Amino acid sequence: MMIRLIYLSKAVGPQTGALTESILRTAHAWNAQNGVTGVLCQGQGVFLQVLEGERSKVTSLYARIHADRRHKDLELIHCESITERRYGDWSMAHVRLSDVDPQTKIAWPEFDPYSPSGRLVMARIDELVAKGRVLDAPRP
Repeated sequence: MMIRLIYLSKAVGPQTGALTESILRTAHAWNAQNGVTGVLCQGQGVFLQVLEGERSKVTSLYARIHADRRHKDLELIHCESITERRYGDWSMAHVRLSDVDPQTKIAWPEFDPYSPSGRLVMARIDELVAKGRVLDAPRP
């Protein structure tokens, strides 16, 4: 059974290029080996991420992410069973919000990503992916 999981967290320190590279390097390697795909939207001190794959692999990864000390206030926004991947082309795509627009916020001014339905958050992620420059090597 495959699932899609969305979580939101806040960076503990500055979201530097080195920090992002470290996260993505680890994600690409682990995800490629374990059949996990997804997208990471990052900026303004916030990480918004979608993970897709076999339930055991995604929940194992989420547990590792939860224990990662580079972020805090991790909150599961949405989890659902899926029959097909939405972000299957990427081991972990990355959208820097500054590439969308330096003023872009993960949230619309009236949108609190902690309170709406998972479907509304997914729509926002799709919008960010469509507007941004997606950085990732295609999935093997």
